[in-house]
Amino acid sequence: MTDQAALQAALLAAAFKSELAASRRLAQRSGMGETEALHTTLSLRAGAAGLDQLLRERAADRRRSEQALEARRALAAAAAARRQAGPAASGWRAWFDGSARPNPGRCTLGAVLEGPGGVHVELSRDIGHGDSSEAEYQALIAVLEAAIAHGAVGLAIHGDSQVVIDDVTAPDFAASPALQAWRSQARVLLARLPGATLRWIPRHKNGRADALSQRATIHVTEEESHARTED
Repeated sequence: MTDQAALQAALLAAAFKSELAASRRLAQRSGMGETEALHTTLSLRAGAAGLDQLLRERAADRRRSEQALEARRALAAAAAARRQAGPAASGWRAWFDGSARPNPGRCTLGAVLEGPGGVHVELSRDIGHGDSSEAEYQALIAVLEAAIAHGAVGLAIHGDSQVVIDDVTAPDFAASPALQAWRSQARVLLARLPGATLRWIPRHKNGRADALSQRATIHVTEEESHARTED
């Protein structure tokens, strides 16, 4: 590449669109060549600092922009790869279920957490009185706490409560005021689990968590029956 061609390439790379347009107008008015007109336009823009300084600064800015673009593309590619691989790629999965009998009434929860290396946690608890949405929220919170304790990353969480899943993922203005305390607690826990996702599944696909909730119900019923017998 000749010195003239190299200069022209440097000028074209450094010029903004508005400067290119101004140099074309200058060339038309004055009869200058395009390179000379662009050189004049950029020299005027550079002012006392000089054209060489302007070209160096613009080249440095261009390199930084290219590096930032490459970094964004790399992040986007990594995110796309994770999405394509699916939530099971991390190996961390959870299911939760809560119930109230009657509704409102005695509440129980069930949950399952599975992770790499054979991690398997089952939760089955009596959680007192409330309604079904409160029970579902408490089941979600319980499995999130277990996930944090085990250092889960990229956790895929499944539940059959559309009410709770919609509420916890909704913007603040659309959330249920009645569930605010539970929602706040769940969102704080979710923020501590990098890459966690929530997904609704139909009840028949949430059998293990449901069975654990039912088991807690049976234990509560047996305890109450035993207490009545003693009375």
